[in-house]
Parts: sequence; structure tokens; C-alpha cells
Amino acid sequence: MHIAILTFQGFNELDSLIALGVLNRVRKSDWRVTLCCPDAEVTSMSGVTLRAQSALEDAAAADAVIVGSGVQTRTIVDTPSLMQRLALRPERQLVAAQCSGALVLARLGLLDSIPACTDLTTKPWVQEAGVEVLNQPFFARGNIATAGGCLSSTYLAAWVIARSEGLEAAAAALHYVAPVGEKESFVAQALRNIEPYLPVQGA
Repeated sequence: MHIAILTFQGFNELDSLIALGVLNRVRKSDWRVTLCCPDAEVTSMSGVTLRAQSALEDAAAADAVIVGSGVQTRTIVDTPSLMQRLALRPERQLVAAQCSGALVLARLGLLDSIPACTDLTTKPWVQEAGVEVLNQPFFARGNIATAGGCLSSTYLAAWVIARSEGLEAAAAALHYVAPVGEKESFVAQALRNIEPYLPVQGA
């Protein structure tokens, strides 16, 4: 199982790294989570530089892809040489987007007739792309999910885990990262947001 977190220049650290941390709570030999980048190194909106763990082209073969957000998203979607490197296939992989990552999905044509969640800054741009924006932190339909607000990255990570390993594994990963003294309420809140969008067992 390979989960690629698309992380571009100017990325938001909270989006990419929180998802990375929660997803890596799954301890399986075939479970791999990578920061998937267009360049060998990417620098965040706050000046943190990271080395890529996989290339954008690797996302095409990943089992799940999370498109992170950042301050350069509008430039990215208007750069054909970058967008042409993205080959996401929700018919065979889980595809999720955080905040302005929803704009990437919209410009790739993956949100046709699917409403989305995003952050307040990105909302008008996603609407301009013809996508209905919901006033909630998380939404999924089929194999496509979106989340709005930096800390809702925990919901995307939990959704990927739940879809891949089950709800119990998602709850365990969330419990690990939750604040002490708030673990049960934190996990319950997260699961309330993602459970309505999980496939019905036995269906």
C-alpha cells in the first residue's frame, strides 16, 4: 500500500506533515507513505525545506493520493508542465485533497458534479472552477474526498486508513496522536465526520 502526499513548492506544513504522521501510525510491512514532490527538494510557505520521497509521476501507481495545499496552488494549476505530470485515477485509487488541493482536483476535472470542502481563502477559486463548496470540514463521494482547514488533515488520513485497513485501524491511529485527556472525544469527533462517507459494510 503506497500513499503519496503531493507536496509542492510553498506547501503548508500542517497539511502534508500531519497527514504523514497519522498515516504512519499504521505499522505494516507493506504500508508506505511518501511526500511526493515535483522537485528533489521543496520549501514550505514558512521556509522549511524537505527532500522528496517520491516523484509526482509515482502518484499514478499509488494506491492512495492526498493532494496537499500551499501558497502556490494557483500558480501550479496554471502551469501545464506540472499538471501534465499528474495522472490521478479515482476509479482505481483513493484520491483526497486538503484545502487548496481541491483546486487541483477541480482543474483536473475530478470534481465534476462532486461538491468539495476547502479553506476559506481557496473557496472562491474552487467555486470559479464550477465546484460547489460545502460549509463543513470533510466530504467524500466514492473514492474522492476533500477537507477544509489545516487540522482537518487528520480526517483525510483517517479516511484513507479506514478505507484501506478498517475503522478500527483509523481509530487507533487517531488515538495515538490525540491530546492526552481528550483522546476519546477527539477520536469520536473525527469518526463522526468520516463515517457517513465510508462504504456500507457488506454492500
